[in-house]
Amino acid sequence: MAEYDYDIGIIGGGAAGLTVASGASQLGAKTVLIERTPRLGGDCLHTGCVPSKTLIRTASVRHEMRNAVRFGLPEVELPPVDMGAVNRRIREVVEAIQVHDSEERFCSLGVKVLFGEASFEDDHVVDCSGTRVSAKFWVLATGSAPSAPPIDGLADVAYLTNEDLFSLPNLPSSLAVIGGGPIGCEMAQAFARLGSGVTILQRNRQLLPAEDEDMAAMVRASLELEGVRVETDAAPVSVREVPGGVEIDCVREGEPFTVRAEKLLVAAGRTARTAGLKLENCGVEYDARGVRTDLRLRTSQKHIFAAGDVTGKYRFTHAAGYEGGIVISNAVFRLPRKVDYTWLPWCTYTDPELASVGMNVKRAEASGTEFTVFEEPFESNDRARAEGAEAGKIKLILDRREKPLGVQIAGPHAGELAAQWTTALTNRVGMTSLASAVQPYPTLAEISKRVAGQVLSPKLFSDKVRKTLGFLFDYKGRGCTLD
Repeated sequence: MAEYDYDIGIIGGGAAGLTVASGASQLGAKTVLIERTPRLGGDCLHTGCVPSKTLIRTASVRHEMRNAVRFGLPEVELPPVDMGAVNRRIREVVEAIQVHDSEERFCSLGVKVLFGEASFEDDHVVDCSGTRVSAKFWVLATGSAPSAPPIDGLADVAYLTNEDLFSLPNLPSSLAVIGGGPIGCEMAQAFARLGSGVTILQRNRQLLPAEDEDMAAMVRASLELEGVRVETDAAPVSVREVPGGVEIDCVREGEPFTVRAEKLLVAAGRTARTAGLKLENCGVEYDARGVRTDLRLRTSQKHIFAAGDVTGKYRFTHAAGYEGGIVISNAVFRLPRKVDYTWLPWCTYTDPELASVGMNVKRAEASGTEFTVFEEPFESNDRARAEGAEAGKIKLILDRREKPLGVQIAGPHAGELAAQWTTALTNRVGMTSLASAVQPYPTLAEISKRVAGQVLSPKLFSDKVRKTLGFLFDYKGRGCTLD
């Protein structure tokens, strides 16, 4: 039997890789973790989720200060934003979390951490910047990188991506954003709230094209209300540097127009990080989308797994963590556990937030499923009224047997509210249980109770029930009738 240096090796120190490394080592597997950058934590910690949400919160505070009058407070005159101070707070938050993702902590768990570029020599041996490492099982968790769309002149322009957006020395006076997906929308709103003039250029006919049009429209309305210029059906065809910034030539339905800005942010998708791994040496199949896996996250080589963004499936940190758990089940416990994304949630952290669990109307229609939609607006929620956050709604989708297919929420703290639905739907909690659960008042969570109650109300307060109760107990009916 072949001898290997380690029981399991992981390439990539982001959410998926750290989950596997921590779990495998604590379960007794001799574990090595290889990370190409000098720090663990991955894109999410250093250039993605954490810095972006920190920036969003900072921008939100300034937005509330600027709108103090809405809350009965005196109008506040705000000085320009010091981007250096904003970035310092971002770094402080990142560094505080970095302690949890440090080499020292993982060493304390028994994980050997190596920093360097990894490439396969064969299906069990990896070269890490000159150090030869062998393992019985390998896990690819190398994540993804921002994509550069094929736009003439883009390669010659010093454009921004999420990798350098959070280290700007100064707030740009104007910012053009190519891409109207979650990252583009989040950053457009944040920079507009900080004081930049922002334009979004979206090739698709709607922002957030994976979402239902009515839900995405609420986000668009909020962005435009705050001064963001939104150009949909706008295809950027060329980019060039000009004095003081960049110009982007676009076409909409054959008509050209040009957008000028001091800075350009490209937020037009992600690409799996497979370059340099020499996957051909280990027989792992991959394509432009990412590494191919089965439902157990095994690659074409059954002892090599892949998890996280590198698979090209669901590029969310929480999805990567979940997939890391699936790998542990299969590679460490040797139990054939498969991924199930039925109730995988996601959230776009604009204001209002837009969260989704399960199917939306688009996906339900595409699947040919019969469904019914129930909606409840936030304007009917007392806490939302008190918070001044009435915009938005919750949308519940049920099949013909009134079993949940999915929930979408556009409104305040939608991501937090979606967590309640993820737990309920994963554990098959019925509408009766959701409607009868007692929620503290006043809370945003009451909106979930209300929309579940909509499903039950027609049955509970039907003519049949009223007539039956009247017959049994001789009830007299209405006590008041409007003339």
